[in-house]
Amino acid sequence: MSTHEAEGIRGDGGDSGGNDPRIVLLGPPGAGKGTQSSNIEAAFGVPHVTTGDALRANKDIETDHGTPREYMDAGELVPDPVVNEIVVEALADAEGFVLDGYPRNIEQAEYLSEMTGVDVVPFLRVEEDELVRRLTGRRVCPDCGANYHTEFDPPAEEGVCEECGAELTQRDDDTEDVVRERIRVYRENTEPVVDHYRESGELVEVNGENSPDEVWEDLREAIEGNV
Repeated sequence: MSTHEAEGIRGDGGDSGGNDPRIVLLGPPGAGKGTQSSNIEAAFGVPHVTTGDALRANKDIETDHGTPREYMDAGELVPDPVVNEIVVEALADAEGFVLDGYPRNIEQAEYLSEMTGVDVVPFLRVEEDELVRRLTGRRVCPDCGANYHTEFDPPAEEGVCEECGAELTQRDDDTEDVVRERIRVYRENTEPVVDHYRESGELVEVNGENSPDEVWEDLREAIEGNV
C-alpha cells in the first residue's frame, strides 16, 4: 500500500477548503468529457487526470497487486486495486483536479470517497441515439492521425484527409454494433456511480446534447456554484 493510500490524499476527507475545485466529470462514451475536461483545466487551472494517463505515467509503481506495466504489457485489464492506487498517486500533490474516466464502477467511487472529498460531480446527459450518431460518424486518417466527423467536421473532399490526402477510415470501435455495446457496458458499470453521487448530493446534471459552447456555459456555472 502506498503512503498516499495509507494517509489519504488529504487528512480531513472533506471539502477542498481552497479555490481549486475537485471535480469528477461523468458521462457516457461520446458525451464530450474530453473536450469539457480541457475547458475546465484551462479555466480553473486544475490538472485533467484520466485513468489512462495516470496508468501510463506511473506504470512502474509497485502496489500490493503488482505494477500497472505487468497487466498493460500482457494486454490485460488493470484491476481496480491497482487503478485506485495509481489514481491516488496522480492526485496526491494536486490542490484541485478534474477526473475523467474514473471512477468507472461503484467500488472505485467508494474508494475515492474514502480518500478525498469532491466538490461537484457534473454528469453530461446524452441519449443513446445521439451518442451513436456522434461516435459512428468519426473518421481518422491512418497516415497522419487527423480526425474528422461526417456531420460535424467533414473534410473538404468526402473521405479524403485534408492534411495528407490519405483515405479516411472508421476505427473498429466506432462501428454501430461496437458503440452500442460500449454504451451497454457503460450503463451496467457506471450508472450505479451516477446514482451514488446523486444520493450524496454532489451530482449536477448537464444537458450534453447542446452545442459544446452551451454545455461549457452550463458546466462552468455548475462548478462555480458548488466551489
